[in-house]
Amino acid sequence: MTVEPSATAHPNEPHAAGIAGRLNWLRAGVLGANDGIVSVAAIVVGVAGATSAVAPILTAGLAGLVGGAISMALGEYVSVSSQRDSQHALIAKERRELEEMPEEELRELAAIYESKGLSAHTALTVAEELTAHDALTAHLEAELGISQEDIVSPWQAAGASALAFFIGAMLPMLAILLPPEPMRVPVTFVAVLIALALTGATGARIGGSPWLRPTLRVVIGGAIALAATFLIGTILGTTGVV
Repeated sequence: MTVEPSATAHPNEPHAAGIAGRLNWLRAGVLGANDGIVSVAAIVVGVAGATSAVAPILTAGLAGLVGGAISMALGEYVSVSSQRDSQHALIAKERRELEEMPEEELRELAAIYESKGLSAHTALTVAEELTAHDALTAHLEAELGISQEDIVSPWQAAGASALAFFIGAMLPMLAILLPPEPMRVPVTFVAVLIALALTGATGARIGGSPWLRPTLRVVIGGAIALAATFLIGTILGTTGVV
């Protein structure tokens, strides 16, 4: 019986090319938003603990938002640039080896599949067929675990990271500035913890893990950060240091 290729794909399992890159993008976006929420919320809540004046809260919040977004973008750009340079160097090396020593590379590929449990004959057959189809892709995936479709642009990664941070940071900014003065801190606490619960559950879902434990981790961590900065701000404000 002939099995159609589409029949082997499970409905909840992604098999499309480049899926690893897209999952990394999603995770980076969730983490960037989470960082924006926590860091800016901690700043504005800390300042609100020291003073009820809107101007210092707005100034500190905007400084944290802009500085954090630029820092996230720069860090992502440097990280992805280094990764991309290494991947391009490995791809160029593999392409050169395929041109200069195709027989050795074929035997190397066959040996990889044989080490995974295939018989020597089957491993050689697989290696020959994959080499005839796309030798470079076959060697990159088998030897190095690299897919050319998963190589991310540093500029795109930096932009996505900065945007995710900015979107996350806007929540505590609005939560601290829009309510009346007595409600600013309680509203910010509630809004931030709900948002962190959503990002924690989303990150767990993307990773395919149970949602409760990672959600609790991120919510508890955020609550500790908010409580700590609010306490520090309150102490500084009541003692007249600021």
